[in-house]
Amino acid sequence: MKKILIVDDHLQITEVLKEYVQKEGFHPIIAVDGAQALEKFYEQPVELILLDVMIPKMDGFAVCKKIRETSSVPIIMVTAKGEDYHRIMGLDIGADDYIVKPFSPSEVMARIRAILRRIEQTDENKHSMKQLNYDNLTVYLEEKRVVINQHEIILTKRELELLWLLLSNKEKVFSRDNLLDSLWGFDYYGDARTVDTHIKRLRAKLDEVNHSNWEIATVWGQGYKFEGRHEK
Repeated sequence: MKKILIVDDHLQITEVLKEYVQKEGFHPIIAVDGAQALEKFYEQPVELILLDVMIPKMDGFAVCKKIRETSSVPIIMVTAKGEDYHRIMGLDIGADDYIVKPFSPSEVMARIRAILRRIEQTDENKHSMKQLNYDNLTVYLEEKRVVINQHEIILTKRELELLWLLLSNKEKVFSRDNLLDSLWGFDYYGDARTVDTHIKRLRAKLDEVNHSNWEIATVWGQGYKFEGRHEK
């Protein structure tokens, strides 16, 4: 049974989410503060984390950063803070999605299903193609590794999916809506700015190592593409 870690210090919220998670056939694990969230996360593998930002001992941003040091497990930030700054900050540190209180439990479950469905589809397709190469870049899908000039680049699962999609379709321009539909799913409730944030973070990580023969290019007014200098 797939396990979902729910992190929130409000009993009423955790009880509601617990009930909905159980109805979907998942096993809920509850944590009421940041320290307990990390403890439970390291104790047993989970398929996804619902992580509130405003929790005692260690806030959700700090918990997310810590988890991202070793894991690409999907993380949905759940918080009352709806300003763009907090949404972008959550995505910048590695969250896969962001939902603002007050929320509909049905919406939360729709996002969980969308993320887990996408993971299952990726796993099913692994046998057909496991590795992509371009110049000094190698992406290992099954191992979830990215290497540039023998230097390993640590990406989140969503960043890896984004790079894989662009690299496997070199020179093809993807609009923001294309990328949202492909990676977040048709039932995603967010907006196109989520794509911009992930592209910015992906570029920053890739730029840690020189790659003068390729880039994630912006096509103004259209979207993004993987651009290879050898292709010109």
